[in-house]
Amino acid sequence: MSTITTKDGTEIYYKDWGTGPVITFSHGWPLNSDAWDGQMLFLAQHGYRCIGVDRRGHGRSSQASAHNDMDGYADDLAAVIEALDLNGATLVGHSTGGGEVARYIGRHGSKRVKKAVLVAAVPPIMLKSEANPEGLPMEVFDKIRAGVAGDRSQYYKDLAVAFYGANRPGAKVSQGILDQFWLWSMQAGAKNAYESIKAFSETDFTPDLKKFDVPTLVLHGEDDQIVPVKDSARKSAKLIKGAKEIYYPGAPHGLTATHADQVNADLLAFLRS
Repeated sequence: MSTITTKDGTEIYYKDWGTGPVITFSHGWPLNSDAWDGQMLFLAQHGYRCIGVDRRGHGRSSQASAHNDMDGYADDLAAVIEALDLNGATLVGHSTGGGEVARYIGRHGSKRVKKAVLVAAVPPIMLKSEANPEGLPMEVFDKIRAGVAGDRSQYYKDLAVAFYGANRPGAKVSQGILDQFWLWSMQAGAKNAYESIKAFSETDFTPDLKKFDVPTLVLHGEDDQIVPVKDSARKSAKLIKGAKEIYYPGAPHGLTATHADQVNADLLAFLRS
């Protein structure tokens, strides 16, 4: 397998497809880089080098006991970028992966970065508080923790329905899409997936977003039942100078699968702009 070893001994898996300008892909919780296959295959066929990274504790990366937080995730992405000596990269992140991209820029700067794309991403912050009254209450995330700590196999099967909007009238979501969500989720370590909940829900990315100094695309579905668009993308876009925004009416959180053709076309247009 293609892996790099971080300073704390964690093996991080990556896949490297195609040649040309570099794009890195950071996946959502609790999936792995296979969730980007539709985008990576398309863009590799259009002249780009696509690098998908499995977050520590997820997919084919090792299940590290420590650093299951945004600083750790960003440092792992940096380790891959540095090990492969990538420059002029476009960093693309979905959901939790969008937080990873934001923290990477906030923590490591944009020296190696050309552009950024946040897809249905968790920034600026998901948790409700006095400073963020529009956020989701802690009870929401405690239920997720209970699901992961309990019968996580069934929990992931149930979560897939809302993730892809299969519970909406007229939705056309194949059983295969729902099944692959379960398959990818079960590859994540229980401890890693559990601790990642705090990372994606309680991390405040506001300072990171304010440090963005590269062209950025914010892309989100307007019927996202996991990361509500009004509490995330629209706020993030206001914090990122010059951000371009694209919103898909009726699209769910898992829009990279349900609206793959639109997402691919918009990504390609942004990359070429």
